[in-house]
Amino acid sequence: MNVITGQTFLMNQIINLKDVIQVTGLSCATIYNIMNERHKQYDPTFPKQVHLTVGRVGWSVWEIHQWIESKLCRRT
Repeated sequence: MNVITGQTFLMNQIINLKDVIQVTGLSCATIYNIMNERHKQYDPTFPKQVHLTVGRVGWSVWEIHQWIESKLCRRT
């Protein structure tokens, strides 16, 4: 199963922005807003990017799933 359609994922898998958008349901702009310390939507708990090469970043799928789980646990 892949990270998008299945419930299982590889612990150390790195996913790209397109996959982060699909997994979280957030837009590209929102993702960058919550990563921007100067923006009102900033969320310090959102996973940091992993710099893979010059001009290429990704995110840990495990950290993204943990972030989603933390949001689910805090809902009322």
